[in-house]
Amino acid sequence: MSTQGQMPVLEHLRELRRRLLIAAVAVMVGAIIGFIFRDRLLDLIVDPYERATGQIGLAFFEVGEAFSVSMKVALFGGIVLAAPVWLYQIWAFVTPALSNREKRWVIPIIFTLVILFIAGVSFAYWTMERALKWLLGFGGDRLTPVIGVSRFLNFAFRYLLVFGVAFLFPVFVFTAGAVGAVSSNQLKKGRRWAILVIVVVGAILTPTGDPLTLILLSTPLYFLYEVTIWLVRFVLKR
Repeated sequence: MSTQGQMPVLEHLRELRRRLLIAAVAVMVGAIIGFIFRDRLLDLIVDPYERATGQIGLAFFEVGEAFSVSMKVALFGGIVLAAPVWLYQIWAFVTPALSNREKRWVIPIIFTLVILFIAGVSFAYWTMERALKWLLGFGGDRLTPVIGVSRFLNFAFRYLLVFGVAFLFPVFVFTAGAVGAVSSNQLKKGRRWAILVIVVVGAILTPTGDPLTLILLSTPLYFLYEVTIWLVRFVLKR
């Protein structure tokens, strides 16, 4: 009986390993492309810092740091380029027991996941200069920012990816509505809890936890929550 009980778990673990492998290969392929265009990607990522500070370029302090920076930029590019693949693998793993009727939602949902991820990263990039000006502004006239490229990239990558991943949450709320786990009325009544969860999770995930970044993340997420309520109510009814 123990062997039979363990089989489903082992099958899930094999499935998880297979999907992780596919996602990893996709990210590696994307990283190779990212490495080829690493200089353009680095210019793009550093540009908000240069506009915010008026400084040109970032310093590195170790002999091998420039190479490690190239690898980080390439990996980030790979994650973004491979987003359709790894998002599909995540979705396919967490929803294996869909009925034929529910499977018709798979393609639209995967497409929506990709669009929302790109929208989150794009929104974060658009707000990054403002966030940097606000944060660095606390230095006043006496303190001059001297930030190494590795430290800045750690901040930038986390800032961009946190927004990208956070923007995916409406899809899972909509899916919960699609399978009957929640209704639009329950989502309406849960607005206060939704705001609390958004703010708490945002405070944990944001790179600095400062109020401005928290507001920049929480505001669009709550807007997306309201849109999801409307979709659950009207789209699923049809």
